[in-house]
Amino acid sequence: MNREDRMTDTALLVMDVQKYTLRSLKDANYYIHGIARALSAARQAGMPVIYIVVGFRPGYPEVHPDNQAFMNMKKLNVGLDDPDNYTVPASIGPKADDLVVIKKRFSAFAGSGLDLILRSKQIRHLVLAGISTSGVVLSTLREASDKDYRITVLADGCADKDETVHQMLLERIFPRQARLTTIEDWCSDIRP
Repeated sequence: MNREDRMTDTALLVMDVQKYTLRSLKDANYYIHGIARALSAARQAGMPVIYIVVGFRPGYPEVHPDNQAFMNMKKLNVGLDDPDNYTVPASIGPKADDLVVIKKRFSAFAGSGLDLILRSKQIRHLVLAGISTSGVVLSTLREASDKDYRITVLADGCADKDETVHQMLLERIFPRQARLTTIEDWCSDIRP
């Protein structure tokens, strides 16, 4: 497979990098800088970029009472039913050719139509980055693996409030189903 084919069957997924989740990071600016480098490299390589955000209709009608995590968000009224809170910062925001997909659960596939989009674009390899490692990244990685996608995780493109859980996932769980690399190494690998 030539390099051009490799880039068109691969997509960078930037997941839950939105106003609400960025507030949970110790150093959001450092994280945003790394994501900006990955986005730039992907676009220069002609790779599709897909933003995944979690968002709900006003009043959270998609949240089931038995879903503890999302019910807590609804009760706390964290604002995920307000599009302003699930927008991506302008400095790393979508460009004209990028897709933005709104999901309703932790996995990027849940309630979003992502699998249909990927298959329609003949994308077989997913490069994952997102907040949080134990939430969207873990759930998406597991579901993508079950759907037979090839997966790369940008280790420093992931962040989590719990550093211990973050490290355990990167070191012990993710390597079972994905290739792990850094943003810098990945950018070097895909440069034209």
